[in-house]
Amino acid sequence: MQEGKYYSIRMRAAKNGPHEQGGKHISGGELLSTYSNMKHAVNALLEKGLTHSRGNPDFMQIQFESIDEPIKLVKPLQIATNEVESVDEGQSFARRLLEREGIPRTSIEKAYQLMTEYSGIRGAILIDIHSGERIDERKEKGLRVSRMDWLDTNFEKWADYFKMPKNSRVKEALVLATKVNEHPATVAELCWSDDPEYITGYVASKKLGYQRITKLKEYGDEHGCRIFFVDGLSDLHSYIHYLEKQPIFIQWEEENDTRVN
Repeated sequence: MQEGKYYSIRMRAAKNGPHEQGGKHISGGELLSTYSNMKHAVNALLEKGLTHSRGNPDFMQIQFESIDEPIKLVKPLQIATNEVESVDEGQSFARRLLEREGIPRTSIEKAYQLMTEYSGIRGAILIDIHSGERIDERKEKGLRVSRMDWLDTNFEKWADYFKMPKNSRVKEALVLATKVNEHPATVAELCWSDDPEYITGYVASKKLGYQRITKLKEYGDEHGCRIFFVDGLSDLHSYIHYLEKQPIFIQWEEENDTRVN
């Protein structure tokens, strides 16, 4: 991580107008950058928004703001890939992983029912593990986790060590999952992409790590899912502030990583 001031750069792209006017979400992205690297970061997000499989946007917003808070360095979650033959097998496995984290089966089923109701929102929804009810107040928008990144040089060392693909999809998903599960109130996260060409999803938690599941939806399906299962959340505002405002860099160090390759 370079010394000096950092900026949070965010992009969102939609078709048929802005999101808040009913436009279809196409793409979103987030990077942390120094001022000197700003042009490269903006161009990377521009390219992402213009080349997404969900379609060509007719609205895009790219903005940046300075980060004044200290940036926290966090180790990436342990990663594993689980090969499944079908969506049913993948979803069944995801449910079992969530149960292993102590989430009651009734709450998991309630979350799946809510998933259908809120399948079109851009962000995440928060589910209380005891009641199975949605507890955030962003009914139409969902929560957007922000201010997080992983320097390419460090990510590529990690990818080489664990023989993982060096693509931005793996990097971005692991960054987000690591930040979310770093918070003590997060029990687990369930996610799959709204990208119709990408059917792999994951369950992530502190103990399980980042568990990739190769089929969590059918090819061509544009419905995504992002659910944070939380426990002991006495201060919802503080939790949301952490997700949206706490800056985090993922940093991996080989000499301190004792996991099996």
